[in-house]
Amino acid sequence: MRGNVVETLIGAVVVAVAAFFLVFAYRTAGVASVGGYEVIAKFDRVDGLTIGSDVRMSGIKIGTIVGQSLDPQTYRAVVRFTVDSAIPLPDDSSAKIASSGLLGPNYLSVEPGGSDDLIRPGGEVKYTQGAVNLLDLIAQAIFSATGAGGTAKDGGG
Repeated sequence: MRGNVVETLIGAVVVAVAAFFLVFAYRTAGVASVGGYEVIAKFDRVDGLTIGSDVRMSGIKIGTIVGQSLDPQTYRAVVRFTVDSAIPLPDDSSAKIASSGLLGPNYLSVEPGGSDDLIRPGGEVKYTQGAVNLLDLIAQAIFSATGAGGTAKDGGG
């Protein structure tokens, strides 16, 4: 009987330590969404950007992607995201989809403009740059380096 009590206490300590580490990891990872006002931006491509992805300015998280949809008239991707209320965005700000390293996740990078007018809640970032397809860039570099396409043959001299 005494062994069961000791095993139960040890199990409870293990569960408590595991819960502590989960809470610690959640708080330090910055997974929680940033509250604030909502803004939209329209892109040609949003490859790799998902709901919950970071919105960063100068490398600092200032918001979170909260929605994505397709505009049926223009066929452009509409991305809805939040921005921290303490960070007003000038109306000539720009947004681009960037990557955290070669294999890292994509995030939305916002560059502030210089205008005195601000984007209002529900407003739109007008200047955008979509995601760059890494495979297309590699293929373009390979084909341009090898002269593929059948136009450049030097005769081996």
